[in-house]
Amino acid sequence: MSNPFQTVLRIERNSRAKISQSLESCKTTTILFLILYAASSFFVWKKYEYNPSSQINFGKEFADQNSSETPKGAIVFLGEEGNLGAGYDGQIFYYYSRMLSKWSLDWPKGFETSFRAPRIGYPLLVSPFGWFGPQGTIFGMYLLNLGLFYLSYLALRSLLPESKKYLSAIYLLSPFALGSYVLLVSDTVMLSLILLAYWAYSKNNFVLFAVLGGLAILTKEQALFLLFPLGLETVYHKEFKKSLWVLASLLIPACWSLYLKTQFPDWTPGSLGNFFDPFAGILGYLSELEQSISGGGQGIIGFAKKFSRFPLLLLFLYGTFLLFRGNWKLGLAYRIGFGITMLTVFSGGYVLYWATYENVSRMFTISIPLLILWQKEDESLPNSPYWYLLAIILVAFLIKLALISKPLRYVVW
Repeated sequence: MSNPFQTVLRIERNSRAKISQSLESCKTTTILFLILYAASSFFVWKKYEYNPSSQINFGKEFADQNSSETPKGAIVFLGEEGNLGAGYDGQIFYYYSRMLSKWSLDWPKGFETSFRAPRIGYPLLVSPFGWFGPQGTIFGMYLLNLGLFYLSYLALRSLLPESKKYLSAIYLLSPFALGSYVLLVSDTVMLSLILLAYWAYSKNNFVLFAVLGGLAILTKEQALFLLFPLGLETVYHKEFKKSLWVLASLLIPACWSLYLKTQFPDWTPGSLGNFFDPFAGILGYLSELEQSISGGGQGIIGFAKKFSRFPLLLLFLYGTFLLFRGNWKLGLAYRIGFGITMLTVFSGGYVLYWATYENVSRMFTISIPLLILWQKEDESLPNSPYWYLLAIILVAFLIKLALISKPLRYVVW
């Protein structure tokens, strides 16, 4: 006679097998993807007159400074207490793309250009759509996020054996990629480019790999979390030709960095290190959570907003645990990349990362494909809890988007 614990395990295994079987279908996964992303846009748009520009998060402070490029009829946020209409990062990529659409490097006003300019990849790819005007730029931001991401899903799916194809569905339905899309920021685009680059690498199409890898780095530096271990692996196996191609992926970012050095003499790639403060981010969040529990007075919604980051903390803890499990001879490059990701999450400061769900969740984005590729190599990896936590985070994010997040003050430009 089986005990209750064995019964629970049997139910879990059977449920996991059924879910995996249903997610093996590309058609089913695609339908879920379309429903998920359409619903997320609906939850945002309905709060702001069903206006697609609401996902870009224009802030009045920056719209005023760049009024000639702010699209007519756009939703522009006025800000709340302590936030004087600053908006969010999507507007930066919009304004930078408008600049490039006009074949100009006359940087938009108000932004910290020396920090933002290195991430020119996303605006560069959107810029051709801007030839059709501001609305074309907005359309391009949506199309690039959705189109590239779906292509990268197909690429990842083609790299997985039949028994592991369901893992590509986890990638496509990732709450972190969805969160990036909702804000129209660069994380999903970076993720798509680096996965497509890795696909090209796997097919020995090294020129395409170098170009896509370079664009991925220009989009966001997290692309190096896959490229760097990949380079180490080629050196370890003495595949020096491949090593040179991995180095070639740095050529485009290196040229752009040299140009930026002439424009901003004080800028160095090492300046990005100013945003990291080990221990401070997690400890700051735990202190905030403790004060919320003991102090009260915030209501259910206020507490829910603060608690929304707690599953991310659990995800970080289990991700760290995974680093010491499995077969060290299998998937070492992905283990290293996954470890670097967990290290950056640990090192993220409080104000810029752990103080908000949006900022800290984006740090986990690349962990999903890294863990999938790692699991493809090492079947002994106990990663099911990581996927379960991911599902919880996805559900919580949708609840937050639909029911908890309230409309912010705004004007129509």
